[in-house]
Amino acid sequence: MSMDKNTKTVTKLAGVVVLMGGLAYASVPFYDWFCKVTGFGGVTQEADAGSDVVLDRTISVKFDASKDRGMLWDFKPQQLEMTLKIGETGLAFYEAYNPTDRPIAGQASYNVAPYEAGEFFSKIDCFCFTEQVLMPGERVDMPVTFFVDPEMVKDRDAKFIKEITLSYTFYEIDLPEEMATLTEPSKAVEIEANQSSNEG
Repeated sequence: MSMDKNTKTVTKLAGVVVLMGGLAYASVPFYDWFCKVTGFGGVTQEADAGSDVVLDRTISVKFDASKDRGMLWDFKPQQLEMTLKIGETGLAFYEAYNPTDRPIAGQASYNVAPYEAGEFFSKIDCFCFTEQVLMPGERVDMPVTFFVDPEMVKDRDAKFIKEITLSYTFYEIDLPEEMATLTEPSKAVEIEANQSSNEG
C-alpha cells in the first residue's frame, strides 16, 4: 500500500514539474508581450505619429549607451540630455562606429528609467526597430524620434516623474545571409574567379 502511495506521489510531483516547465516556457513570450503593452520593466511604446496634445509642463530626457560584452563598436549618444514639453516630439541621435576590419551586425535593446515611465514613453521611429550593419571603418548617426504621452500626468505613480533616462545596449548578431556569404574568404575568391572568367 505504501508503495502505491509513493508511486502516486512521485507521479504527481513529476506532473507538477512538467506543468511548471510548460508555464515557464510559455511565460517568456507572454512576459515580453506584457512588458510591451504596459511598459512594465521600462519597456517603451511604439507610435505611428506624434501626440495631438502638448502640455505646458516640461520633462528632462537623458540618454545612455552601453555595449554587450564582445561588441566591438564604439557607441554613444550625441546629446546627454534634452528638455521638452510633455507631448512634444523630440529627435535625438546616437553615434556608432565600427573600428574593425570586418562588417559587424548589431541590434539594440532598450528600456527607460524609472520603470513607471515606460508605458508613457513612445517611439515614432528608432534605429532599434531593425538590425544595423556597419562596414569596416563606417560611422553612422542613428536617430530616435519620440514623445512623452500626456496621459502620464494622470497616472498615480508616473505623474511625479520629472526626469526619464532612455538607455540602449547594442549587441552583436549574425550578419544577413547574403553579406555573410560574401565575407567568407572561399566564397569571395569563388565569386571573384567567376567574375574574371565571365569577363574573359
